[in-house]
Amino acid sequence: MRHLISLKEQSKEDILKILDLAQKIKAKRNAGELTNYLTNKTLVMLFQKTSTRTRLSFESGMTELGGHGIFLDARTSQLGLSDFGDEIQAIMRFGQVLMFRALKADDVIKAASYNRIPVIDACSEKYHPAQALSDLLTMAEKSGGIENVKKITWLGVENNVSNTLMLACVKLGIKVAIAAPEANIQSVDAELNAMVESTGLVTRTTDLAQALQDTDFVHTDTWMDMEFFENGQVKASFQAEYERRKATFMPFQLNANLINTYAPKAKIMHCMPCHVGYEISRDAIDHPSAVIFDQAENRLHMQKAMIMWLLEKEV
Repeated sequence: MRHLISLKEQSKEDILKILDLAQKIKAKRNAGELTNYLTNKTLVMLFQKTSTRTRLSFESGMTELGGHGIFLDARTSQLGLSDFGDEIQAIMRFGQVLMFRALKADDVIKAASYNRIPVIDACSEKYHPAQALSDLLTMAEKSGGIENVKKITWLGVENNVSNTLMLACVKLGIKVAIAAPEANIQSVDAELNAMVESTGLVTRTTDLAQALQDTDFVHTDTWMDMEFFENGQVKASFQAEYERRKATFMPFQLNANLINTYAPKAKIMHCMPCHVGYEISRDAIDHPSAVIFDQAENRLHMQKAMIMWLLEKEV
């Protein structure tokens, strides 16, 4: 049975197949054609943490495929009152695919281990294949084909998004420059890092000129936790860590001056939500090279392709 968890389990051919499905489904939608391939199928969407694009893209995507998405908020379910294994096995009896936005990747892996229905990690502390694959779709569109993408650069903190994006890219032969002073400890996957390092396609450097040289796309994500703030002010208990992160990461902010100086031909990408003034500046979001909102829309088209691929359906 197929699952989409970390992309460690997918081959180059698998990734290209999913990308092809997304491109075909998007083209049909843009042409006004129905894509109701999954009539009477149900996607169970289990959320242990909040979401904007993940819920919107999966729920509307499943609707446009002719099926139905059920939103299940873990906080208003019985998951906290019972054994996780028992509850997740019962939950999977009500649909054909489980989309799980989880606090821990281990719980996604456990759900998949039952092989009841295909499981998608829709953002855990270690992985985010839905975002990484969607980003491949955007880069393919903006380059005239994924084969034309030669190098990407990641700025800021290494995290769940950079993990899966980095892995997807090296599987397609794309060079990846990581310009990050540190990694989110919770997101570190030694096995994944060993896989990407073995390809020789990943460079880690804090030299921004080197990281951005000849890059096609520059990506970033938040490095400031939102629980640091209350009513727009930094909580006293987090003030020291807030100041430390600002000092550590601000030199790696994605801004217009950085792009104009080191990578004037590169496109600007951010998985959103954007925390303006921290990992990205307003002039980068509004930059002519920014493709951030196309990137957000492509979550819809790629989620459809992921579901179709998991169910071994063709377009």
